[in-house]
Amino acid sequence: MKRRARMLSVLTILLAGAIGIVSSTQTWLVVERSDAVEPLLIAGADALTLLAPLSLAVLALGAVLAIAGPVLRYVLGVLTIAASGVLLAGTATLLFGPPLSVAADAVAEATGLSGDSALYTIVAKIEPTGWPAIALAAWVLLLLASVFVLFTARGWASGGRRYRAASEAKHHDDGPLDAIDSWDELSQGTDPTDAAR
Repeated sequence: MKRRARMLSVLTILLAGAIGIVSSTQTWLVVERSDAVEPLLIAGADALTLLAPLSLAVLALGAVLAIAGPVLRYVLGVLTIAASGVLLAGTATLLFGPPLSVAADAVAEATGLSGDSALYTIVAKIEPTGWPAIALAAWVLLLLASVFVLFTARGWASGGRRYRAASEAKHHDDGPLDAIDSWDELSQGTDPTDAAR
C-alpha cells in the first residue's frame, strides 16, 4: 500500500502538470466581436500567464517527489498545494466569468486599438472553451494528490535503499575489483589492496 501511495501521488501530480502544459497551448477563450468580424481566439498561456510556468513547476515537483526523502516530501506537498491553489483560482475566474481585461492584448493586436473604451466597444462576449474546465479538473486532482502526499508520505519507503543494498553486496563479492570499485573502496576508507593480498 505504501508503494502504491507514492506511485499514485507522483503519477497524479505529473498528469496534472502535463495537462497544464498541453492546455496552455490550446484555445481557452473565444472573444466575440461586435463588429461582426471573426472571433479572436485566446490560448491558455495568454489567458492565464502563470499557467505554463506553474505547470512546469508541478511537473518538476512530481519528478522530485518520486525520489525525495521524508522531510522533503512534506515541503514538496505544501508547495504543490500552493501551486494548485493559484491555478484553481485563476482557472475558475476564467471559466465562470472571464474579465474583459483578458481580451485586451488580443483586441489590441487585431485592431490596433487599446484602452477600456476600445474593449467595451469591440468585445461583445467572451466564451470559455472546454479547456479551462479540463484544467480545473486537473487542478482539483492536483490538490487532492498533494493533500494525500501530506497524509501518506511518512510511510513511504526510502528511495535510496536499493542503491545502498547494491553497494553493500558489491563489497562482499570476492571477485576481482576494477578501477571504479577500487575508488569506491577508497572513498569508504577501505584499502582495496588488502583484499588482493
